[in-house]
Amino acid sequence: MKRILLCLLLGLAPLCAADQKIVLIAGKPSHPPGMHEFRAGCLLLQQSLAGVKGVRVEVHDNGWPASDGVLEDAAAIVIYCDGGARHPALEGGRKALLDRLAGRGVGLGFMHYGVEVPATNGGPEFLRWIGGHYESNYSCNPMWSPDYRSFPDHPVARGVKPFSNRDEWYFNMRWPENQGGITPILTARPSDDVRKGPYVHPKGPYPHIVAASGRVETMMWVRERPDGGRGFGFTGGHTHANWGDDNQRKVVLNAIVWIAKAEVPAGGIESKVTTQQLAANLDPKPAPKKK
Repeated sequence: MKRILLCLLLGLAPLCAADQKIVLIAGKPSHPPGMHEFRAGCLLLQQSLAGVKGVRVEVHDNGWPASDGVLEDAAAIVIYCDGGARHPALEGGRKALLDRLAGRGVGLGFMHYGVEVPATNGGPEFLRWIGGHYESNYSCNPMWSPDYRSFPDHPVARGVKPFSNRDEWYFNMRWPENQGGITPILTARPSDDVRKGPYVHPKGPYPHIVAASGRVETMMWVRERPDGGRGFGFTGGHTHANWGDDNQRKVVLNAIVWIAKAEVPAGGIESKVTTQQLAANLDPKPAPKKK
């Protein structure tokens, strides 16, 4: 308190401002080893943000913090989890809690399966919070290698260079009729073979996906909300090893910092991840049974 008063008296409030608190929520263990490693992925992102000025990062695993109170002073909340009807954000009163925080300007981000919610339960909120979401039997989830070659003039894209990773990159998100405030960040053009599937589930093909041949699709996007808050959706992140890609990691780190309204450096957030770090903190999962 004395430090804050001194800063105010000296006119140094901007220099003495508290770091923006970012909460990363990792979903419960799921999928075989090396896939949906939500806890390990969140811890890697936390480590990569450790030296970034203006932010401090907490990780809460197993689907949700032990107390909702830890979210009350957060500048941003990012959820990396299994989604659908059992999305942790839809349980109990959490949807209302996040809606209240979003209305206060708190940034919200959702990653991989975490961008999927039912159209009638969570769908309207996701359209408000982050601008779009995955909808079962409307969106699709093939394993493919988008070629990300160009990026918008946006803080989240700072320093990001072309890259391509084979992963379960969702596309054909459900967007609002008025897409105000939405900026696509990662875009690519799926081949006709990718459009025809198979998709991970249900395997497809879906006629409306095939019919959109040649269209550029969005696999990551950001939104600036009328309430002053910010949001992002990132559809990659199925395969844990891909966090070792400097550019995939950078664009997500940039997004996390941006939705917290902290400064993204001109060259983006630099970080390095070792093979030892990638192998650490993996969920204990049984190896796939041999057929």
